Amino acid sequence: MAMIDLKIDQKQRKSNAAYCKQHGITLPTIKQLQNPSTIPTNIKQELEGIGLWDIHPKNLFRITWKNDPRTTGGGHGKVNYLKLPPALTGCKANIIALTGRWFPTGAHKVGATFGCLVPKLITGQFNPDNDWAVWPSTGNFCRGGAYISSLLSCNSIAILPEQMSKERFEWLGKVAGEIITTKGGESNVKEIFDKCWELRADGRSIKIFNQFEELGNPLWHYHVTGQALKEALESEMKPGDRLAGAVYSSGSGGTMGSGYYLKEHFPGAKMAVVEALQCPTLLNNGYGDHRIEGIGDKHVPWIHDMKNTDMVIAVDDEDTIRLLRLFNEPEGRAELAAMGVEQELIDKLDLLGISGICNLVAAIKFAKYYELTEKDYVTTIFTDSMDLYGSRLTELTQERGAYQQRTADRDLELLSGISIDNMQELGHYDKKRVHNLKYFTWIEQQQRELSELNAQWYDHENYWRPTLNQADEIDQLISEFNQLG
Repeated sequence: MAMIDLKIDQKQRKSNAAYCKQHGITLPTIKQLQNPSTIPTNIKQELEGIGLWDIHPKNLFRITWKNDPRTTGGGHGKVNYLKLPPALTGCKANIIALTGRWFPTGAHKVGATFGCLVPKLITGQFNPDNDWAVWPSTGNFCRGGAYISSLLSCNSIAILPEQMSKERFEWLGKVAGEIITTKGGESNVKEIFDKCWELRADGRSIKIFNQFEELGNPLWHYHVTGQALKEALESEMKPGDRLAGAVYSSGSGGTMGSGYYLKEHFPGAKMAVVEALQCPTLLNNGYGDHRIEGIGDKHVPWIHDMKNTDMVIAVDDEDTIRLLRLFNEPEGRAELAAMGVEQELIDKLDLLGISGICNLVAAIKFAKYYELTEKDYVTTIFTDSMDLYGSRLTELTQERGAYQQRTADRDLELLSGISIDNMQELGHYDKKRVHNLKYFTWIEQQQRELSELNAQWYDHENYWRPTLNQADEIDQLISEFNQLG
């Protein structure tokens, strides 16, 4: 059985609580991030004068899907999501997507960093006055980790591939204590892991928060993202409607925690995992490089519960790049309006970053594969927004020329012609095939225990369920920690 280690170092815990009090830090509970109406009034009032991305410890209370969609001030409201109609998607089913734009840092990965770091802070396993928090990532996780480290006034090291977007590096340069770039791009996850092994030997006191193996990642998404998706669905669904499935790009495997939550609350719903066609690791034991920033690949995350996954969908990265231009260039938006997409939705298409567009394509493929109707709903996540990819549009113009109406027409055909190719429903042994791929990364390279890998599969319920049930215990520890200070 593997659970988040909540063993307490009493002396360090007390020191950490005093440290947080000295720096004006109060930690939110997971329940408060689920339901911000329970946040104390004095904290809500203070947030009204704080910018969404400000380095201010009260922004810990903005690690939620329910922030007012404002860049400065503002409180909390309903879940931030989009409902995408057939006029845009070309399928009959309703697609509901949470939008990560209104998190601090503009991406929902900051929630995963909270889930990874806070249990170690409140138990005394992490010393904010001495330890370096190391955040290996292909982009948004290390941004979120550097940000939350700044809110907690502790040192951070962000590790990410050199080919990530310029916006990521520019912002990290203002926030992270140190930035380490590794060779390659989105698919080069092993290089990030290798750098972590180097850091373990450099003499500093470091704590590595590897999103691909930290169980606090899916726990946070199970409780916070899962609840947000459930609320969004309940606000839209009518009697007789059903949730057909949830669709997520693979990434770290953490966001899929919300899919496990939905499958429990909507019996019969399926969960699909998405990857780039150019690197079909799950679909075909394959490898390669691609341009869908933010989804990671060439391995199976340790925290991905393959036995609870029903389908693999591969998306061509060229489709995401073309739709990036269609959704954001003036000529593309004009053609979408002429096709019947409402202007209010067109104006919000910049809420989809590159991985969000990938998830949208996959959700459409899922809906077409299962021949879903108007009574069916599909959920997905738009992790970040175009705030992080403006430079990519400029690069595409330089590479392919100005975006024109005839280009938009071809891209509209691509959108309407999304097909059910490169998909696989997973049977028992299909799931086991993918699960077994974990061996090569996590046992051979990362020194995890083979017995634990086997427990994930053969003792499934006793492995995964206890971890997801630790939220109440963590919340109790957070409340006690705040009082200690």
